[in-house]
Amino acid sequence: MEGSTPHLFGRSTVHTFQHDVARAAAAVADRVGTVRRPYSGASLTDLQAMVDAVDLDRPLGDTDAALDEVGRLYLDHAVWFHEPGYVAHLNCPVALPALSAEVLLAAVNSSVDTYDQSTTGTLIERRLVDWAAGRIGFGPDADGVFTSGGTQSNLHGLLLAREASAATDLSRMRILATAEAHFSVTQAGILLGLGRDAVVPVATDDVGRMDPVALTAILDDLIRYDLVPMAVVATAGTTDLGCVDPVDAVADACARYGVWLHVDAAYGCGLLVSTRRRHLLDGIERADSVTVDFHKSFFQPISSSAVIVRRSAAMRRMAHHADYLNPRTATVPNQVDKSLQTTRRFDALKLWMTLRTVGAEQLGTMFDRVVDLAEDAHRLLIDDPDFEVAAAPTLSTVLFRYRPAWLDVDTCDTLTPRIRARLFAGGEAIVAGTTRKGHHWLKLTLLNPATTVEHLRTVLDRVRETGWELLTEDDPRLATAVV
Repeated sequence: MEGSTPHLFGRSTVHTFQHDVARAAAAVADRVGTVRRPYSGASLTDLQAMVDAVDLDRPLGDTDAALDEVGRLYLDHAVWFHEPGYVAHLNCPVALPALSAEVLLAAVNSSVDTYDQSTTGTLIERRLVDWAAGRIGFGPDADGVFTSGGTQSNLHGLLLAREASAATDLSRMRILATAEAHFSVTQAGILLGLGRDAVVPVATDDVGRMDPVALTAILDDLIRYDLVPMAVVATAGTTDLGCVDPVDAVADACARYGVWLHVDAAYGCGLLVSTRRRHLLDGIERADSVTVDFHKSFFQPISSSAVIVRRSAAMRRMAHHADYLNPRTATVPNQVDKSLQTTRRFDALKLWMTLRTVGAEQLGTMFDRVVDLAEDAHRLLIDDPDFEVAAAPTLSTVLFRYRPAWLDVDTCDTLTPRIRARLFAGGEAIVAGTTRKGHHWLKLTLLNPATTVEHLRTVLDRVRETGWELLTEDDPRLATAVV
């Protein structure tokens, strides 16, 4: 029929929409109901061949057929973060109310850059920013905006720090952070035109937290050499060790020197609703800007992050007005005035639905549960002579490696990445890996409150078995040796 749009969402296609969404939900439910390990184990070569075999210029003709194809290509080989054998990265199983919100926001397709594209979408996001600011401890002058993730939030916070600086010579500006800080801090320095050497490393204490005394000494040195300490980044939840820098003491140093304090709480933001560990963030209310990643420790689907600032005037330093979008004469709130993005999804709806259904206290209990689980994992590891542990956990990450007493360090360093690769290839358990002080480690990253100690024992047993398999493949004589 002339003017018909059978493949676009609208009044005439609502029944098709309901069918397609139900069919997609059923496909996911079928996989989740039957999957028993985090990954299929298919090789990159095989998966590449499957994807390359699809002729994108020959459509299948209907959504059911396309869903069947995507089921084979994607769902059958997805990495499932809800499975207890997944203990690799900062990925969480997601709250069910947030999935309902995804259907709503995707179908309506609001863009929250301007009020006339989103109306209450803008107001809901602003209310959530106020709520998060209140949890941080900021006053009524706080502000912020949702972002795509911690990398963008960190970039945004450091951009505001640059704009707040009285200096104009970018080559003199420095960002101070520990070596444990997220890679996006260095990336932000590059993107902001400060150069690759703009981030000055601050020493840490014996558990990996920023040393305030070392910070003060560096601030003195920078000023002495006519360099500008543009910002200090305190990390509340480092990626490897889960350390939380002593924010209050760091804030003291920043206040003394008049330096912008940015707190990267992308990982540790769950402490804002923790029922038992909120004190680890003491002093965060003194920050100038804070990164929070709700898609980590608030159990939200990607993407759901925000940058929150203590003073609303800071957000306006980067505002640019266009008559066709957000004129200066506007009398309504336009979020594009303070965002690095123009078109932007209504991701805030997911957190809103979760808070209205589950509540902040329950989210905090869930985050406390995964931190407790990391402590359980640490106890298992230190009591097992086949494993070596890097440090006691602060949040929900644990660094360890398979290293029986008879295994030398060099062999262990060669073996550890191979264990991780073989585990991934098998699909039964996925662990992360990292390098510290030149040595390779495996990493448990625990963000699934449904994971139990028994699940962890299974993962650790699989690590042990895999390590032994690889060692005996390298030297068959070990299989008959008494070790």
